[in-house]
Amino acid sequence: MSPLKLQLKTSTAAEQHGLTPEEYQKILSILGREPSLEELGVFSVMWSEHCSYKNSRLELRKFPTTGEKVLVKAGEENAGVIDVGDGWAVCFKIESHNHPSAIEPFQGAATGVGGIIRDIFTMGARPAFLLDSLRFGTIEGDSQKARTNRRLLAGVTAGISHYGNCIGVPTIGGEIYFDDSYNGNPLVNVFCLGTLRHEQIARGAAKGVGNPVFYVGAETGRDGLAGAAFASRELTEESKADRPAVQVGDPFREKLLLEACLELLASGCVAGIQDMGAAGLTCSTCETASRGGTGVEIDLDLVPKRATDLTPYEILLSESQERMLVIVHEGQEAPVKKIFEKWELPYALIGRVTDDGMMRVRAGKETVVEIPARSLADDAPLYAREAAPWKAPAAFNATTIPCADIQSALLLLLAHPSIASKHWVWRQYDYMVQTSTVVPPGSDASVFYLREANKFLAATSDCNGIYCALDPKEGAKAAVAEAARNLTCSGATPIGVTDNLNFGNPHKPESFYQLRAAVEGISEGCRAFDVPVTGGNVSLYNESQNRLQVAGCSSTASIQTCSIDPTPTVAMVGLIEKREDITTQSFKNPGDVIFLLGNLGDELGGSHYLLVSHARKEGLPPRINFEHEKKINTQLLSLIRAGLVCSAHDCSEGGLAVTLAESCFKKSKESPLLGAALSLGKTGLRPDVALFNETAGRIVFSTPTTKADEVEKMLRSSKLPFRRLGVVTETPELSIELDGTRYQWNSQTLYHAWSTALSHMMNSN
Repeated sequence: MSPLKLQLKTSTAAEQHGLTPEEYQKILSILGREPSLEELGVFSVMWSEHCSYKNSRLELRKFPTTGEKVLVKAGEENAGVIDVGDGWAVCFKIESHNHPSAIEPFQGAATGVGGIIRDIFTMGARPAFLLDSLRFGTIEGDSQKARTNRRLLAGVTAGISHYGNCIGVPTIGGEIYFDDSYNGNPLVNVFCLGTLRHEQIARGAAKGVGNPVFYVGAETGRDGLAGAAFASRELTEESKADRPAVQVGDPFREKLLLEACLELLASGCVAGIQDMGAAGLTCSTCETASRGGTGVEIDLDLVPKRATDLTPYEILLSESQERMLVIVHEGQEAPVKKIFEKWELPYALIGRVTDDGMMRVRAGKETVVEIPARSLADDAPLYAREAAPWKAPAAFNATTIPCADIQSALLLLLAHPSIASKHWVWRQYDYMVQTSTVVPPGSDASVFYLREANKFLAATSDCNGIYCALDPKEGAKAAVAEAARNLTCSGATPIGVTDNLNFGNPHKPESFYQLRAAVEGISEGCRAFDVPVTGGNVSLYNESQNRLQVAGCSSTASIQTCSIDPTPTVAMVGLIEKREDITTQSFKNPGDVIFLLGNLGDELGGSHYLLVSHARKEGLPPRINFEHEKKINTQLLSLIRAGLVCSAHDCSEGGLAVTLAESCFKKSKESPLLGAALSLGKTGLRPDVALFNETAGRIVFSTPTTKADEVEKMLRSSKLPFRRLGVVTETPELSIELDGTRYQWNSQTLYHAWSTALSHMMNSN
């Protein structure tokens, strides 16, 4: 039953709002009376997981959030802020729009982009670029699931490109993985970074008793109704009925709102500003009051509306897009009105800051909500859920599988959609708008030039869900390590992390253990690299619509859903000292010498080779040694800054062979494809183990032939493991010799498998 149709006066209404009996009793204790329908709705969204993080906040306290460069810490405001020097700072954050994208992929993804952009300019920063981290179920074949997943991918891609392209913020990179665990529950995580001067940092606090409270931006409608509560429960077959909980975005209006808000902030009129994101007007009102240690009183009759028959309940819980709440210094109302009239945007003075700490909402003369603001924004119940005991899997024994045909195995890996080129996706993004993208999508990290600050930034997002499913803590550590490695390969030093924690139902002990272990893994990694977590997002209740038959049962009662693979996405930002240090993954010149920095490795557990060639998703995933990771990163950066590196590419999914093949894909008019003549020497390993294992802490890089001896001498003195593999060739052929056997592939054949796989799948009927 819809909450709008509930008859109040019983605790049943609270239950249907997603509130437990214990939570309802706490509400009665706070109010000293029974709540109104509107108050129940307000509590339900503000105490939902999406807004309160009631099942995860205790774990999030484990993250390192401080540092000498941190100007705004995680949790203090809408997004964290990091100093990048010369009075400039960057503000960045990642957030999810998973459930809405499963129901309405275009609008779900589009409004995810709009929401994260607002989080950034609310801080006073001008949005510079976007990344997206996406997960879908399998898209291969002609099954109903595959067709559905292709539809979801097409819709999400279109939504991201539509909003970003229209508002003029480039999407310059990201990642996409495909796995059965995401069937029916795609993950859509969107990152945005903006730039600002230190003195431009804006705060979301309602300060100054008597200051006017303005509503600015689009009119309120019924779209997005109770979206925060919708995002805080599992998706089911009945979730299609939740379409009203999916917002509808208008990027052109958001562009006007962005410019108007930045102009308003520059005017000095603003005492506080807050995006109306999750929970809409409710969240922005009580959060600004709580942060400011004040109260806020508003009148819903004054709110601009798209329909005349909206109820107070609907106005409070609507998540209509492109709206902001602005607290203005008293006496500065006229400039606000002038700015928003100039940008042709609705605005209204709807209330005042009070001194009593209450969120008070009137509808004309009737008071419909009167709740202590802090009780809503900061005092939600916190839970430490049961965590199931976890036993890590055994290390994978390669003797239990036959060695696949090496020639075809590499082609199959390159054609797997998680590894294959994502050109089909990013060709839809205007990643060159603003003409500041230096390294576009397709390399280990994207690079962007901040013109106003004269700084080069690298950014990446990483997470291997298979690793996390097999060992959540080690998988999370691997995400941090790979992100740092990717930045290093681009010539950057990491400066900060934002994460998106995508997990299943926290009431399931195994899911809660995965969340706890992943947080501990990310925390360990960030401390090792000395990078703070500046904020992020938690998305729980992600349950795949795979239907699993319980062993030994034939009854339909045994059919159940299962959690997605735990996916703690790590987005990391790095600073590049000078333009000459920018490095990409493709080999550059015939004759350049190729090195492997790190061990050859032998860990097949959780590898894509096992998945693609043997249909097995098992074993102990690669172990992470942060001391080793830091040493190889430091060594590579010193080589880059000495002008000794032509290309650098980290080894990840698919192992060494995939890394080498991708490095040959230069694809330019001058040199369409290159090749490499390589020798691994005597390895003592089976060829599939040597070529496709995914041991961490490895980088393939190339150096000019005239500098190779100098580089080798430096590597020997570093005491780090390395191999001099061979040379880049003009002949487009990848040739690898190991243990006396030579394997050869035509670069064009490899490139064709890699470059056409995704588009071929998406164009299937």
